[in-house]
This record gives sequence, C-alpha cells and structure tokens, in this order.
Amino acid sequence: MPGIVIIGVQWGDEGKGKATDLLGDRTDWVVKFNGGNNAGHTVVIGDEKYALHLLPSGILSPGVTPVIGNGVVVDPEVLFAELEALRARGVDTSKLRVSANAHLITQYHRTLDKVTERFLGKRQIGTTGRGIGPAYADKINRVGIRVQDLFDENILRQKVEGALDQKNHLLVKVFNRRAITVDEIVDELLSYAARLAPLVDDTGLLLSDALDAGDVVVFEGGQATMLDVDHGTYPFVTSSSATAGGASTGSGIGPNRLDRIVGIVKAYTTRVGAGPFPTELFDDDGDTLRSRGFEFGTTTGRPRRVGWYDAPITRYATRINGITDLVLTKLDILSGFDRIPVCVAYDVGGRRFDEVPVNQTDFHHATPVYEYFPGWKQDISGARHFDDLPTRAQEYVLALERMSGTRISVIGVGPARDAVVVRHDLLD
Repeated sequence: MPGIVIIGVQWGDEGKGKATDLLGDRTDWVVKFNGGNNAGHTVVIGDEKYALHLLPSGILSPGVTPVIGNGVVVDPEVLFAELEALRARGVDTSKLRVSANAHLITQYHRTLDKVTERFLGKRQIGTTGRGIGPAYADKINRVGIRVQDLFDENILRQKVEGALDQKNHLLVKVFNRRAITVDEIVDELLSYAARLAPLVDDTGLLLSDALDAGDVVVFEGGQATMLDVDHGTYPFVTSSSATAGGASTGSGIGPNRLDRIVGIVKAYTTRVGAGPFPTELFDDDGDTLRSRGFEFGTTTGRPRRVGWYDAPITRYATRINGITDLVLTKLDILSGFDRIPVCVAYDVGGRRFDEVPVNQTDFHHATPVYEYFPGWKQDISGARHFDDLPTRAQEYVLALERMSGTRISVIGVGPARDAVVVRHDLLD
C-alpha cells in the first residue's frame, strides 16, 4: 500500500511530523500538499529538535525525497531560510522538489493579511499574518503568481500588474497604507528564480511514476480537519483543504492511489486562534496540560488553547477523511491526573448531540457531556509495548478507540523519536 495520507484530526499541532518520522526508512517520498508557513512540525531526533514550517518533515530522513505540492502556497524567503538553517545543521536538502504549479506568497499578501485582520477588530479570525489567506484568495480569483511564473519575466510582470491594480486601491484608500510598486515585487521574486530553478519539477508526474514503481509515498497535511476550509469550524479555519481529499487535489495524484489514511489525534485537545472549542479549559487542569505538553505554537509561539479529548470530533474526522488508523499522541502528558474527562456528546440548550452539530451556532454554544476515567500516576515514557502501559492507561486508550470509529494503531508516550507504542503497523 504505497500511498499513505497523514492528516490532523483536531485543530492542528497533533504531532503529524512524528508520525511521518515514524515511517522513516520505509518511506521513499514525503509530500506536503496544503498550507504554507502558517503551521509547523516539531521533530525530535536524538538530542536535536527541528522546527519546520514550510518544508515536509520527511526532509529530515535520509533517502526520502521531500516534495512541496501544487496545493501549497510558498513564501520564497521562508523556504530558503529554512533550507539554509537545515544545511547549517548538516541536513542534506538536495532532494527537495517544488511543484511548478504551487502559488507564491508575496509582500502584498503579507501586508494585506495583517491589515485586514486588524480591521476585523473583535471579529478577528486568528490568522498568523504570513499572507497565506490572501495568497489562496488570489489563487481562487485567478490573479495568483505561480512558481513557474518566475522563469518568464514578461508573464511575471503582467501578473503582478494585474494583482496590484486592485490591491493598491484597497491598501491606500481603505487601509491608509502606501501603494506597492510593480518593480519592487518583480525584483524581489526574480531574485529567487536562479535558486528555485533546480528544485522545480512536474511533481504530479514524479509522484505518479513513484507510485507506479511501488515506492511508499506519504502525503503530509498541514493544519487539521477542524481547520479545513470546507469541513472545519468556518470561518475560523485555514484557507486550504486540510482533509484527506486535499492530498489528491494538492499533489496531482488521483484518490484511488491513496491506500491508507492515518489520522493524528492528541490524547487531549488544543487549538490556536479564535473559534468554538467545547472542551476548552480555563482552570488549573488547563494550565497543567499547557505547561506539561509545552503547548505553544511552533510557528507563532502563541499559547495554545487546551481542553479534554473530544470523541465526537474524532468520529467526525474519521468519517470525513475515511481514516483507517489513528495515532494517539502525548498520552504521557495525562500521567498524574486523578481522573480524566472525555467529551462523549454535547449539550446545546438542553438538547443532546452525539455528533458534531452541522449548525455552527449550535457548535459555538455546545457544552461538553463528559464521561470520566480513572487516571494513572506512573511515568509511561519508557513504554514500548501496549502491555507496558498501566492498566488504567490501557483502559483509557481502548475507550477512546471504541468511541472513535477506527483503530488506534500507534500511541505516543514521549517527545523522543522512539517514544511510541505500536499496536498495528501503519504499512500493514
């Protein structure tokens, strides 16, 4: 089964990079298919910690070819800064391939992202301000700049002129900012052309050929299901398809080539930015989860909002994505709690919802219906087999599995690369 999709189940930051790294030497290709540098993966290898924002985490595995797919929006400055930082630490980045059809983030995208968010006031979405949303908006409006445009200066200039015709009116007349000149954008983008050229390829064709040859290709999603532009908590979402369907559209590979869908879910829940969050905690338990789990954004450094595990969300993600396996991360963070609540349903004005309400207003006003499980005190970071876990930890995992609609195949018990319990092989 060579085509494997790895996606987040909750609102992101579940530990998708760790799952990709777990497949490691059995993986031939790792593809980032959505998002930009608005999210990050933290991967720990030995004593080294790597924070990646735009690059696929597979770039850290020798022998793997990392790919930035057409569904990604690329900030060239960030791309080359990350590559240079990895090279300085001895990481081989020479195999990276970038889709010619990926869209570029420019100065005006970053500017519009920041001023628009401030303009929203109390209605702010919680954007990272890195230009991702405006770049995707240009893509849909058919005024975007693609990677391949850097290699034809005349086309590039025409496209930048078309994009700035409207945007400068908006910047000057609505947001009271200076106009951006065509020359400054064209000059900046052209400065990256020579360095980008060796990396650019028809990545859809490369991946199709790889699958035909029997290679193992991992499609690594940014953000997560509840941030998907169609299926998430809209409008408090990202601007791309963060679900399994996005792996096909964002890479140029047909959905019949995707054999296994692996969902990554924390043993509790976190999110960054605004929007509904039924199990959110504002008490000492929340502070404990945040500090123990080091719940601060890889990209922004913002403290994450934290809450207990939400079983209806996991069932929803399982259905939306067709998840075949779950990787449950950060189980070790729950060690020490006397009891552990799990949200099994919602109460909305006295009405019980066993599934995620389709109406956003209902979900915004939902309060969790909890089932309580006894906690455990033991340090579980050394566990490598399911039987190594305390009985209560095993019972907690099995209860989540029953509620989630699919099997829990891997359990994360610590930040180290090998701190996992494997119940089922993700390639089996």
